[in-house]
This record gives sequence, C-alpha cells and structure tokens, in this order.
Amino acid sequence: PALSFFSPSNAELPPDGKRNKDVTVSVKQQVPGEGPQLSELTGLFVVKPESVTATKGKDITFVAKVDSSNLTRKPNMKWLKGKWLDLGSKAGKHLQFKESYDRNTKIYTYEMSIIKVVDGDAGGYRCEVTSKDKCDSCTFEVSVQAVQEDQQDNILEAFKRSGDAGEDAGDLDFSALLHKRERKQEGPKEEVDVWEILKAAKPCDYEKIAFQYGITDLRGMLKRLKKMKMEIKKSDAFLRKLDPAYSVDKGKKIQLSVEVADPDVPIKWLKNGQEIKPSAKYVFESVGNKRTLTINKCNLSDDAAYECVVGDEKCFTEVFVKEPPITITKLLDDVHTVVGEKVEFEVEVSEEGASVKWMKDGVELNRDTAGSKYRFKKDGKRHILIINEATKEDIGMYYAFTNGGESKAELEVEDKELEVLQSIADLTVKAAEQAVFKCEVSDEKVTGKWFKDGVEVQPSNRIKMSHIGRIHKLTIDDVKPSDAGDYTFVPDGYALSLSAKLNFLVKSSFLTYPPKIHLDASGTGNKNTIIVVAGNKLRLDVEITGEPAPTVYSHHSPHTHSNTRHILSTFAEGRVRVETRKTLSSFVIEGAEKDDEGHYNITVTNPAGEDKAELFIKIVDVPNPPENVKCTSVGEDYATITWDPPAFDGGVPIKGYLMERKKIGSSRWTKLNFDVYESTTYEAKKMIEGVLYEMRVYAVNSIGVSQPSANSKPFMPIAPTSEPTRLTVDDVTDTTCALKWRPPERIGAGGIDGYIIEYCKEGSDQWVQANEEPVEKNQYRVKGLPVGEKMLFRVVAVNIAGRSPPATLTQAVTVREIMEHPKIRLPRHLRTKLIQAVGEKVNLVIPFQGKPRPVVTWFKDGIPLDDRTVGIRTGELDTILFIRSAERTHSGKYTLSVQIENMLDSADIHIQIVGWSCRAPLSFTSNHQDTHTPITGSLSKIRTLRTGSHFTKLITFLHNHRPSCTVSDLVMGNEYSFRVFSENICGLSDEPGISKNTAVITKTGLAYNPPPYKERDINRSPKFTAPLVDRSVVAGYTTAISCAVRGYPKPKIIWMKNNMIIGEDPKFLMQNNQGVLTLNIRKPSLFDGGRYSCRAINDLGQDEVECKLEVRGVLQKENEKIR
Repeated sequence: PALSFFSPSNAELPPDGKRNKDVTVSVKQQVPGEGPQLSELTGLFVVKPESVTATKGKDITFVAKVDSSNLTRKPNMKWLKGKWLDLGSKAGKHLQFKESYDRNTKIYTYEMSIIKVVDGDAGGYRCEVTSKDKCDSCTFEVSVQAVQEDQQDNILEAFKRSGDAGEDAGDLDFSALLHKRERKQEGPKEEVDVWEILKAAKPCDYEKIAFQYGITDLRGMLKRLKKMKMEIKKSDAFLRKLDPAYSVDKGKKIQLSVEVADPDVPIKWLKNGQEIKPSAKYVFESVGNKRTLTINKCNLSDDAAYECVVGDEKCFTEVFVKEPPITITKLLDDVHTVVGEKVEFEVEVSEEGASVKWMKDGVELNRDTAGSKYRFKKDGKRHILIINEATKEDIGMYYAFTNGGESKAELEVEDKELEVLQSIADLTVKAAEQAVFKCEVSDEKVTGKWFKDGVEVQPSNRIKMSHIGRIHKLTIDDVKPSDAGDYTFVPDGYALSLSAKLNFLVKSSFLTYPPKIHLDASGTGNKNTIIVVAGNKLRLDVEITGEPAPTVYSHHSPHTHSNTRHILSTFAEGRVRVETRKTLSSFVIEGAEKDDEGHYNITVTNPAGEDKAELFIKIVDVPNPPENVKCTSVGEDYATITWDPPAFDGGVPIKGYLMERKKIGSSRWTKLNFDVYESTTYEAKKMIEGVLYEMRVYAVNSIGVSQPSANSKPFMPIAPTSEPTRLTVDDVTDTTCALKWRPPERIGAGGIDGYIIEYCKEGSDQWVQANEEPVEKNQYRVKGLPVGEKMLFRVVAVNIAGRSPPATLTQAVTVREIMEHPKIRLPRHLRTKLIQAVGEKVNLVIPFQGKPRPVVTWFKDGIPLDDRTVGIRTGELDTILFIRSAERTHSGKYTLSVQIENMLDSADIHIQIVGWSCRAPLSFTSNHQDTHTPITGSLSKIRTLRTGSHFTKLITFLHNHRPSCTVSDLVMGNEYSFRVFSENICGLSDEPGISKNTAVITKTGLAYNPPPYKERDINRSPKFTAPLVDRSVVAGYTTAISCAVRGYPKPKIIWMKNNMIIGEDPKFLMQNNQGVLTLNIRKPSLFDGGRYSCRAINDLGQDEVECKLEVRGVLQKENEKIR
C-alpha cells in the first residue's frame, strides 16, 4: 500500500515533546511499537570500501573484494549513491568501473573510480553484492575539499580545457577558480513531522517538501493529506488519535496507541467491527492518558481495520502485515536410483509453515493430481517430495518453487539388477531321507520356478516349495531313486538360473566295508577348495560310510606356512570345531577369519581300511577402498577421474568400481553408475559448469562392496571456449601475414587466457606454433614466412580448460606482398589555401596508401624541405607536418610526394601566415607595410567636436578596397572629426588614421516640426497561443511537452504535475525560447504519468494550460502489437 512509504506520525516523542529533524521516509523504517529489526545479511565482503576525503580535481578509486568460494553462481555488484541512484547507468569518463577474478583465491575484485572529483560527488555511497539467496552491503562517505591556495598563484593555470587532448581539447573549465564555500556547523537536527509541515504549506510547495524529505509516492501523499484536512472538527475525547495506517512484518509485534482526554474513561478496541478481548496475542495497556493495544506475532489474519471507541467517538486505522519472501536455504540434490526404490527430494526454506510448490517437467504436483504415487511431507522448514516406488516414467527434472526462490534437481531411474546372495548346492542323500535345495536372491519380491532335468516341478504331498522373503526352498521328503537328477531354480523376469545336482546313495548289503569320505566341493583334482566369506559361519557336512562306523581325525596346516603341520586334531568345542555323528562329520568355523585359511586334512579309519581327503579353506572378504582418487581433466559438463586399485582385493578378483559425486556444501552423494565399471578411469558427465564437486570410489568384488575411498580434491567443470570467429587476413608482405579475428561466441566460466596462432604449408599437416605465449589481442602478425609459399593459418583460444577447436582459413594465403599504387588522400580543407595567424600552430595530418610502404618526401616551393622549425613525422599510413609557432617565413607552397619504385603521386598545399595590419592614412592610400594578407575592409568612426562626445562607429566596408567613402545622415550645425582603421583577417590595425581637418554641416534655414511621438502601450496579460497536447509515451524513453505563450512584462512560468510545482528536480528540464515553453522529462517511469499544467503569471494576470501524460510499460506496448 502507498501509505506504507511514509514516516509514521505517532512515533514516540522525546521528553521535551519535540521531534528530531531527521526523518527516514522509507519502506524499511521502524514501525511504531516494533523493536529494531536487523537485516539478515551474509558476510560476503573480504575488503570493503572506506570513507575518504578527496581533493577537488583529483582521481579516487574505491575497491571491494567478494569471496565466492561458497557461492553457486557469480555475484552481482551494484554501486549506489544515496538511497536509489544506480551509478552503473552513469558509467563514462567521470565514473569508471572495473571487475577482475582470481581463480586461485576465488575472490572477485570490484573497483569504482571517480575521475576529476567535483563538489557534486560528495555524499553517501553504498555497494551491494547479491548471489541467489545471499546478499551483503556496506556504506561509505565521500567528502570533497578545495584545492590548496598556493596552487592558484598563476591564474592562467586555472584556465584548463576539458578532455584529454591537451591544448586542442574542448571547452574551457573555470571550476578551479571557484572557492569552496564554508559550510556552517549544524547542530543536532530536530525531528520534524512531515505531515504537519504539509498541512501548513501551500499546494505549490508540496512537491518541494516531498523531495526534501524523500517522499516518492506523491499520489499517495496527496490522498492521505486530503483525508487529514477533512478532519476539521477537533475531538473532545482524543488528545491524539491513531495514525491512518501502520505497517509491520509478519511474525513481529506492533503497538497501536492513543491519548484520551479523560484518564478514567473506558475504551474499546475493535477489529473489522468485532470487539477485541484481552489475551496473550492482544495486550491492553493503560498508563495515564495513554492507551496502547499490542499485537504479538502478527500474521496475515491481523491485516485488518482497527478502531478505538471512546464513548460516541471513534478513531480508525489500518494495519498492513508484510510477508517477507520465502527463500530456499538448502537446494535440491540430483538423485540416481533403480526401479522400485523409494526417492525423496528434500528442500529447506527460510521460514516454517511456508508454501512450497512442486513441479515435474513444468507440470504441477499436488495432493489432488498426484494420487498415491507422490507424498508431500512438511517437517518444520523442511519440505519433502516422496516417490514411493520409482519407475522409468518418473525420470525428469523436478522443481521446488517459493515466492522468493526456486531449486531444481534431476531424477534418473535405471532397471534393477538381481543379485544371487546364496546359490543352491549339490546334495547326496540316502533313501527315505529329506533333501532341501535353498537359494537366496537380492529382491524379496521376485518369484520363480523349480525344474528337474528341464521339467517344471509340481508341488505334492512329498514335494513342497516355499518362498519366504528373499529365500526360495525346494523340499523333497522320503527321497526315492527317481528323485535323483539336476534341479534348477529360474527367477521370473530375469535371464538367470541356479542349478544343483541331487545324488541318491544306495546302502551296501555287506556287514563290513572300508570307510569312504563322500566329499562334494568345488575344485579340480585332489585339491578341493571351499571359499568362505570373512565373518560368515562355515559348516561343512561330510558324509562318511563304512562298517563298522569309522573314526574321524581332522588336521589343519595354515596357508601362511610352507611346511604342513598338523596343529588341530579332533575336537568338539571352540570357534573352530568338528562335530561327529554316526554317518556324518561336520566341520564348523564360527565367524571365519583370515588366519583360518589353509589346508585341512580329514582321515577316517575302521578295521576294514582308511580313507583320506584334503580341503583348502579360502577366506575371502570385500576389498580395501581404492586409492589416490583425483581429477585429471575437466570440460564444460564433465570431468575425468582416475584412481589406483585397492591394495588388497579381498582374495577374489576385482569386478569393477562404483562412483559417487556431490557438490561442495551438500551432504548428499549421487551415484554415477549401477553396473560395475571395470576401468580405473571414468568420465563423469551431466555436471554444472562453474560448480565445485568431490568424487569418491568403491571397489566391488564377488563378495561385496568396499568402504568408500577418500574424497578427491574439489574440482570445477570448466569448458574450453568455442572456436574464434571471423578469422580473416588483414595484410600480407613478403615475409609476414597479419591476421585478425573476433572472440568466440561461447566463452564460459573459464574465460579466455589468450590465443595461439599456428601455420603450415598447403598440403601438409605439420602445424607450427607462431607465438610462444598466448596473445590477448584479437590480431597478430606472423613473421618469418617463406616468400611465395602458400600457407594455411588457424587460431585457437586457450583457457584453464585447454584449447578450443581451431578457426582455420578456408583458403591458403600466398606469402607475397601485393603491389598497390601510391595515392595521397588530401583532406578537403587543405585543397584550398590554408591561412593561419602568426604564432598559431599548424598541424597537418595527411593520409596516404600504397604497398609496399612508399617513400615520403616534402618540398617547399619546389625545394626539399629543410627547416628545423618545421617538424615532419611519417607513419605507416599517414604523414604529419607540424609547426609549433607559425611565422611569416613559413608561407609558401608545400608539396607532398609519395613514391614506390617508378610510381609517384604528389599533392600541393598552399599555406599563408598572416600578421596584424598597420594603420592607413586618412587619404586611404595603401598601407606602408605588407602583411601578406589583403585588407578586407575599413572601419570609420566619427566624433562630434561641438559636444566633445567619443568616437562612434560609423560604417564598415567589407571586401571593399576603395580608399574613400561618403558619410550621410549628419546633423546640421555640428562639426565632425573622423578616424579610419584598416582591417584584415587578424583584426583591426593598432592605430587609426585621424582626419587633419573637420567637417562643419551648415544650416539651410529649413525648420522641421515633427509631430509629438505617442508611445504605444504594449503591456498585456499572459495568453497561451499554443496549448499543451495530451500524450502517451513508452516508459524509459525521454519525452517532452511544449506550448507557447505571449505577454508583457515577461511572465513567470511555473510547471506543475498534478497541481504540484515541479521544483529543481534533475529529471525535468524546463526551457523558454522566445515564448516557446518546453518541459523535457528524462526516461519517464510509470509514476511520472498524470496531469501536467503550465501557468504563466505577470502583474496584469495569469493564464494556464494543461494536458494528460500517459506512460505505458513495455508489456502494454507488446499487448497493443498483438491486438
């Protein structure tokens, strides 16, 4: 609302009842009853500008440095003067801005230079830096002091010309002769009530007062002032009423106070017509005549109209609750997942209870349209979007919007790979026993089928199939010989199968037979190897047959020793033990360790014989983390990462690696691959240029995934630039070729360090670098080329990311200088005689052309020029003739000659140096001295001897050489004396020729009685002859309105906007040219629209015209085009 821009008039008064003169009229001012509010700024400045006292005419520079190490994008710097004047639009010769960036320290340096300080540069300045949701600002003062008095000893030094061209520069600048006015020491300013001043002021002074106290909303000011003036009746119940409006930020408190005449009178507070009851939110206070209503923790429901009722009288006010913009403090992170997994996008905002809008690929997600697929969760400042089961359809870009910011993240979903955690094993069973095949897969939702010898197994009373979680079982009770065969488990939907064999063991009919170890383990030959994962339990059931029952012995020899030593025998307790039953011996290791690895011997004996078996137990584990993870190269949106394999592979070969990355400042790691990556070099893609990242790597073997490696050093993707553009040949000589080009169209965050120029012969691919160091300019001359060869040239841009693609000439260039006829391009003003006065400078710049470079020769009057007072400088394209102080001897014909071999061109320049003319005798004869310039005329002056008056200019003869003249219109009866001056281009002669005798005009006896002269009354009141015309203009384009007036005496002109006088506002320029009045409005905004009027006033009356000015925005203009 407009009223929130004004300074409240109910601020607390000091004890003396007076107000301070300083009034802050701003949206950010403290609201009555509200405690001081501090802006939540972040400390981005490393170096801040400091206040200085500058000497008038000198240059000063302010430096600010910003740390961008924690910023996600480049900061934006603004230099401001006062409250609102953006100095960026004033950049030029007086104000200059510079920006630089240090990639090592990540510090931006901003400089503002004021060239030749003037008094108007004094005042308060502010610099603001913003970057997304972070900002910082600082203020500094500039004081201007006068130049020291001893510098003005020579007054001629004060007459300086503006510009940088020395003596030939622009207008004279007399500012150095001005003395600084001493400012009076002002005491402490008293606070003033702007509204009391406005109520007592005249309407013509409203705009001046508003400008003085910083009120920008003139229309709102007039509305409020009109309401205040309508309250003519003085209240009997209130000594001080409520202000028309109050403004408070959401979550803060505000106090509404009035003063009543009777301290004992009861009052009521109403909100939107409903009485307010005291509570923790609404607190009533009564101190003497003062009544206060305090509203705590204001929210949007408190934005209402309030009344204070005392008896039959009421006073009204409005409270406006401002809701600060909600910013995003923690951004979304990209998510990489597999099908069926749960996905959470989390964003954190600046305030609790804020509204966050979620969108996917431009489509809004809400509870009405999302259904059961999406869930929205709020936890304080955290807002979470939950996708219960991710599918391929969920791939896309997700956005979170608030009224003060936005964030986005990408979701990538890949198909899930099924992993076999435990495979099925071969079984050997006897008749009537139970056989159980068991396997475990990674997904508990996966179903499958069992097959025997390729035929699907059907469940029955004897054959049962079960699926509990991730475990699938096939149980066969009362095994029969027909059950022997190959059994296979096939998961549904996956190209995977697990197979095992069921062996049926038939009992022997003999009473005694030698022992036999039935050992089934993977391996070849006599060396049976059993692999055990470290930390897991190993239970090896070895079936033993023999009659009578054999005795079992177990021995262990560690793998670390070369000689086999039996350090274990039969045992039944401990972590490593042997459990023996009649026909089964079980070898058990609880929590396998690396030291358990080695050879194990099993011996069974009975009276019928002996059998032995040897096992090799191999303990395997997950590998160690990879080592030395680092970034070797970067691009626009990618980076190349390398690492070393882990020092220990866990006992099994490394299958590959998994990579993760995260942004610096974020705590969430994003997976880059779901399938193991076999190489130790990886190119990470889909990265944001200019953002710092970290990488870490996991090693994967058949056992599992290692711990993550140490984080890599932070790196930033930066792309090389695109190729330079518009590569052309500028010049060719016998051994050189000059090239020029334009910068690349895409530069990126890495900038440009320079350019490399290369060349090669046509038909060859051996490119030779022409410059050792990169050149910064967009042109270069390649030297040392072979004469007559056809050469190809190319240019590449170089930055921290490397070389750009080359820009190559489409055609070969023949290295041979092109002959060009010499030609002098004589300036137009030198094609006629050049006349200069004695003592002036002569500076002639004459361009010429020709290849190879022509020989330049100067002649004077046909003789080679050999004069030390005449300077000659010859360059590649022009020659300069310079005379510092011209004399008459320098007059003559100068000839310029340019020659290439037998080709010649020349031009003549006639220069005449003239001096002052001498006096001429009264007889008008020729002058005694020749000044090398003709007499352009004569000046005659006459003096009346009878009255002794001074000589009066009589007549001037221009371009006339007659030595006589006739003087007419002389008064009869007077005696006259004459003197004559001669005049040429340099001016009048120093002394005139004076007549030797006088002329007496005799009377003829005629009398002339002229009629009395009647003066005409030309006084008249102002009258506009041309009115103002209504106009409609576009915002931002300077416009003007004009009218015409006549009147005598000359009327005073007053321009007004909305019946308020336009004062000394720099935005308006008022002009009066012979009664034609013009008001120029510089870059009008939407607030400059309204009714403009022009009033002309003199002693005889006044007249006024007005018009309506409509200022249209750019959007309105585009809508009109569409219509």
